[in-house]
This record gives sequence, C-alpha cells and structure tokens, in this order.
Amino acid sequence: MSTNSTLTPLVGLQMLFVAFGALVLVPILTGLDPNVALFTAGLGTLLFQLVTRRQVPIFLASSFAFIAPIIYGVQTWGIPATMSGLFAAGLVYMILGGVVAVRGQDFIHRILPAVVVGPVIMVIGLSLAPVAVNLALGKTGDGAAVLVDPGKALIVSSIALIATIITAMMARGMFKLIPILVGIISGYIVAAVLGLVNFAPVGDAPIFAIPNFVMPQFNLEAILFIVPIAIAPAIEHIGDMLAISNVTKKDFLKEPGLHKTLMGDGVATSAAAMFGGPPNTTYSEVTGAVTLTKAFNPIIMTWAAGFAILLSFSGTLGAILATIPTPVMGGIMLLLFGAIAVVGLSTLVRAGDNLTQPRNLIIVSLILVFGIGGMSIPIGSFSLSGIGLAAIAGIILNLVLPQNKED
Repeated sequence: MSTNSTLTPLVGLQMLFVAFGALVLVPILTGLDPNVALFTAGLGTLLFQLVTRRQVPIFLASSFAFIAPIIYGVQTWGIPATMSGLFAAGLVYMILGGVVAVRGQDFIHRILPAVVVGPVIMVIGLSLAPVAVNLALGKTGDGAAVLVDPGKALIVSSIALIATIITAMMARGMFKLIPILVGIISGYIVAAVLGLVNFAPVGDAPIFAIPNFVMPQFNLEAILFIVPIAIAPAIEHIGDMLAISNVTKKDFLKEPGLHKTLMGDGVATSAAAMFGGPPNTTYSEVTGAVTLTKAFNPIIMTWAAGFAILLSFSGTLGAILATIPTPVMGGIMLLLFGAIAVVGLSTLVRAGDNLTQPRNLIIVSLILVFGIGGMSIPIGSFSLSGIGLAAIAGIILNLVLPQNKED
C-alpha cells in the first residue's frame, strides 16, 4: 500500500477500531482514565516509531499483564504512586534492550526461561479470577458491596461473555479481530434495556475535554511491587515481534533489532506513566488485522496513533465509556483473565520442559503458590508480595538451583 494512498488514514482508523475494545478495557477495570489511555497509546506508538525509525507496522496500547498490579496499586497507594512503579517498569524494558544489544537475545532466555515466565503469566491471570466473578455478579471488585441487582447483573455479564465467545469462535474477517469490542457493545445494549445505564452524564459532558492527566509520585514500595511483573510482557513482546516478522516476511529482531523494539516499548511505557496511563505493549489484535489486510506500511500505525490522540480529547467519548456498567466488564473478564492464564500454560507446554523434574517442579510450584496465595515478605518498612514476589522468587530459583542432570 502506498504511503500516499487516500485510503491510508482510513486503514489507520480501522486499526485503532480493532484495538479499541482492549485499549479502553484496561483503564476501565483499573480505575484509570480511558481518555488518558487513548492519548498515551497514541503517544506511545509514535515514540516507538521514533525509536525504531518507523520500520515495524505495530500499534502499542494498554497491557493486560499489568491489570492486577494496577488494581492493587491504585487501591493501596493511589494512582500517582502506582504510576511511579509503572514508570520504573518502562525503565526495565530499556535496560533489557541494552542487555540484548550487548549480550544478545539468548541472554534473556537464560535469565527468563519458560519455567519462570509461564507460571508468572498464569499468576497474573488467575489472581484476578475473584475480581472477574465479583464484577460479573454486580459487586465491586473486592466483593464488599453490591452495585447492581445480582439477577440483572448475571444476565448482562452472560450476554457479554457469550457474544465475545461467539465472535471469537465463529466470526469472519475483521469481526474476528474485535471479540472484546463486540462483547462490550452487546452487554451494554442489554444493560441499557434493563435500565442499568445512566445516560445523563453523556448529555452534560463537553464535546472537547482535556484528559485527566496524572503525574507520577515516587513510592518505593509501589516500584518494588510492580517492577518484577515487567518480565512477563517483555517476553511476550519478543513473541509479538516474531509474529509480525512472520506476517511481513521481514526479520524485525535483526532490523531494527530486538534491542530497539524493547527500548521503544520501554520509552512508550514510561511516557504513558508520566501522564497517568497504563503501560503500553504491542497488540496482537492489530498484528492479526495486518495479516488480514496485508497493510504492511508502518505509516498506517502513525495514522492510528493520531486518531487515538484526537479521540482522547473527546469529553463525550469519555462520558460514554464511564456509563458502562460493571457487569459488562465482568463478563468480558471471566474469559479474559482465564485466557491470560492459558497463555502462561501454553508457554510452559511449548517449551517442552519436564515439569516433574525436581528443579522445574520447585520453581513452578513456588511461583504459583506465592502469587495466587498472596505471600508477602517484609523488607524494612516495605513488603514484597503477590505477583512481584512470585516473579523475583522464580528468577532467583532459576539462577541458584542446579540444572537437571538430563540438561
């Protein structure tokens, strides 16, 4: 496709449409501003293109891997403090990029093998299961209060879930790439029919509004909690780069190089945190759309980023997103968080490691129990717990435990 094609902006808007459902899902679930997430997705994509010299046709937006830590961080320390942890996570990506540049890609796989990364990803998904169930039943995420009549909530969440499943399983063409968006719209319509949607804020909202930007506030405890979680999406990033390389028949791990794509992802994530947005990651949905449309020109993603920034200043859009009832999101989450766990399980299976070997058994077992059980270790006036502790424990065990004799 020519960069001068009059269709290029339209294809860019289509790419944003593909990413939109997942993009706004993360801030809605975590208590962040969806308009800020739109802005930082656009900004992050442009920064990624700057670092990689606009060679990769990829779009960056809200990362699912950070949903659990953001929810915990916002509830425990507030949004500004949580943003300091997310900013530091971006720095981890940049450091990993520097390590890859000096030591090569194999170094990353030695430090973060599947036996560590797989169970960490599983913990990220499974630790959120109670939140998904509570929201689907019309409660708050912690189950402490009832927000919607349980009977109506179950109807709405079930419709949202079923619509997502049917779209993912049976849809063709572009619709197959937007199951989350279809699920949200379906659940929203049912919720409106049942009288669960309050449209008053939409009429009162200004057409133009500056997103609710939030600056980070340094908090060491939040940083220690969130930083270890960056290892999972960093490995996922490598998989995404392999996927888009296969689609376009260009080896992006060599040119511009994995070190630059990791660096670009890190710059985008830290930049997002500076404005109060969720961490950015490469979107598989958009890679699927690139595969389907054969739209390999990176300038298309520039247009997608531009449209994301433009829409972020729509007060009306922000008000509409704020009216989505929690059971709609709960229905989507029932599938989504399980799917994240399956990605971790798939990571282990593909590696082919014998999980009954004592070394592998110990690493996987402790990561799962520490992460899902909520293990906490005090460090001075701070504490390391949950997913972050599980990730660090896995990395240390992998480094100190002797290799199996068979290996």
